[in-house]
Amino acid sequence: MERQSKVTIIGAGNVGATVGYSLAMHGTCHRLVLVDRDEDRAKGKALDMSQAAAAARSHTIVKAAESYEDIQNSEVVVITAGSPRLPGMTRDDLLMTNAEITKEVILKVKEYAPKAIVIMVSNPLDTMTYVALKVGNYPRNQVLGMAGILDSARMAHFIYEKLGFGAGQIRATTMGGHGDYMVPLQRYSTVAGIPLTDLLKPDDIKEIVERTKQGGAEIVGYLKTGSAYYAPAKSTALMINAILKDSKQIYPCAVYLEGEYGYNDMVNGVPVTLGKNGAEDVIEISLNHCEREQFRKSIDSVRVLIDVLKEKDFL
Repeated sequence: MERQSKVTIIGAGNVGATVGYSLAMHGTCHRLVLVDRDEDRAKGKALDMSQAAAAARSHTIVKAAESYEDIQNSEVVVITAGSPRLPGMTRDDLLMTNAEITKEVILKVKEYAPKAIVIMVSNPLDTMTYVALKVGNYPRNQVLGMAGILDSARMAHFIYEKLGFGAGQIRATTMGGHGDYMVPLQRYSTVAGIPLTDLLKPDDIKEIVERTKQGGAEIVGYLKTGSAYYAPAKSTALMINAILKDSKQIYPCAVYLEGEYGYNDMVNGVPVTLGKNGAEDVIEISLNHCEREQFRKSIDSVRVLIDVLKEKDFL
């Protein structure tokens, strides 16, 4: 890339650090800044990444921020800061804790990097994206949530497990909220261009969908003291790459709706075109009755959480 691109990652835990590592290994940006409440952790991971970048002969320079002033001129800011989801904990349980963290972080980002495209990764994802947009008073193109790429990837993997073939050729499509209220679009999912419905029985597809919805919880159950980070980090890196390269890639992302699909003042996952201005276009695809009803439930699930925040005078 010709310009000296800069990306900031706020939260140097497993997800944030893995996003940074992915960017550094591929030379996606020239400058990468890690921000964390534990400054020594950020410094240690930045040093480790810088040495890995040197081994890979990547031009990315990784630094730990000493203050929020160091994020100035960032083109993209990724926010992973927040309490992790532990076994038995729903995303809803994280609501108030992560809303407060998001508010604190966004006010700093708006002060020092007001033009940056903000990618939210903190849970509950759709609601935290709404909080970031409202607290920062951003135009809707400037704040996105990472979820749909992850859900689609999980669904694609489970399709492969069920079929036993097609790895790398599976294109699964989802929209709606992250997790339990994901809307699977099997009509738009293919294996080497062949519709999924031509390859699998309805019961098999239903099983895949249910496992995808519980994909994060399944990993939490195995890890016991943490949650998924490789797939979420790679999904986030894909979004960053599309923004920095202005590639106009279409990905499912959580964005603020302004009449699309019949909804206003709401965040949910829909297909968007990603470029240098963030979410440049929201794409409205045709949904059948069942899909529309699932999307409505997804919208309602986010509205409940937003209403809780409003009742507590948070928004």
